[in-house]
Amino acid sequence: MTGGLDGPTLALGALIFVARVGDVSLGTLRTLAIVQGRTWVSFFLGLVEVSMWLVVIAAVLDKIAARPILGLFYALGFATGNIAGIMLERKIAFGDVALRVICPECADTLPALIRAEGFGVTVFPGQGLHGPVTMIYIVCRRRDLARILRIVERTAPDAFYTTEMMGGVLKLNRPVASAGGGWRAVLKRK
Repeated sequence: MTGGLDGPTLALGALIFVARVGDVSLGTLRTLAIVQGRTWVSFFLGLVEVSMWLVVIAAVLDKIAARPILGLFYALGFATGNIAGIMLERKIAFGDVALRVICPECADTLPALIRAEGFGVTVFPGQGLHGPVTMIYIVCRRRDLARILRIVERTAPDAFYTTEMMGGVLKLNRPVASAGGGWRAVLKRK
């Protein structure tokens, strides 16, 4: 006996690992979709996730006593799936965020540049530790956040900013066509 490391066991282990990475990644996306109230997305992700999990657990349970190494593949797939799910979610960037930018010397320039990109901006005067400041409030899609932050960092490198996930947004001012266009842009082209 080779200690359970024969070719068929390794092949099954690799399949279990990949399937587990897939179902845990979907679980991460499903959880975020639930938090954001995306009912149908949550439904379909949950359906696929649990179907994959049932297939994987059925493959492991009846064979794990004879080949305990399969349990390791299962556990490694789960742990890797958490990381993969987080990375995938960052790429997809579901949801909306509130961005608050506080800067001492950007009352006109920064809001104008962000508005020129098609985003809605609200400006508030304020008083900071060292004198007058301007707070710029922007609600945008998470996928647009990096684009706006590049403008902030280029225009006001001394600015302080915070972000906060938004639950429900009634009306969101956003550019007509974002950089790259996304997958929906393909459907709109004629």
